[in-house]
Amino acid sequence: SLRVTKMAAVPAEGILIGDKMYSSVEITLKNCVIPEERVQFTASMVDGLDLEVETDLRIVGCELIQAAGILLKLPQVAMATSQVLFQRFYYSKSFVKHIMEIVAMACVHLASKIEEAPRRVRDVVNVFHHLRQVRERKKSAPMPLDASYINLKNQVIKAERRVLKELGFCVHVQHPHKIIVMYLQVLECERNQHLVQTSWVASDGIT
Repeated sequence: SLRVTKMAAVPAEGILIGDKMYSSVEITLKNCVIPEERVQFTASMVDGLDLEVETDLRIVGCELIQAAGILLKLPQVAMATSQVLFQRFYYSKSFVKHIMEIVAMACVHLASKIEEAPRRVRDVVNVFHHLRQVRERKKSAPMPLDASYINLKNQVIKAERRVLKELGFCVHVQHPHKIIVMYLQVLECERNQHLVQTSWVASDGIT
């Protein structure tokens, strides 16, 4: 995501839009959260994973998070935060060494707490188990509370700690959605449902 910063030389009067005065802004690539070298040479690429495969894993991971969030009845902001954490983690760590589905579960659990909509690890694990059954076209059944479940639960908890450590506990995510709403209001386009939905989806992809 990009930071929006005030320009050095901004006229005192700012810019008049309608009947309101706004300061000038500059959108720059100099303050990207992810350094350029990490984007060009990710940990997965260093481990020999093809870029196309990595991109597919990133997409699938975010789709899983979105689907799980809907089933868990999480607010959209929690799902968006989870997806951002997921993406940031894999710019430092490799898909080859860290199982995508477990990291996705960890990010959902962590984001639910960050956005003050906490869900139990058990619920997160069960939802991902259900999604796997749907993908494999198997009859849906609850995950038995056996040794495999306990092992998976512990893996998710450890993965959550790993995500926190890798991100330096800097897990606050500033989403652009509120700014989008403000811009649409300034442009008097907030009632244009197609534009609103398109802007929202595009911002999810950028963040």
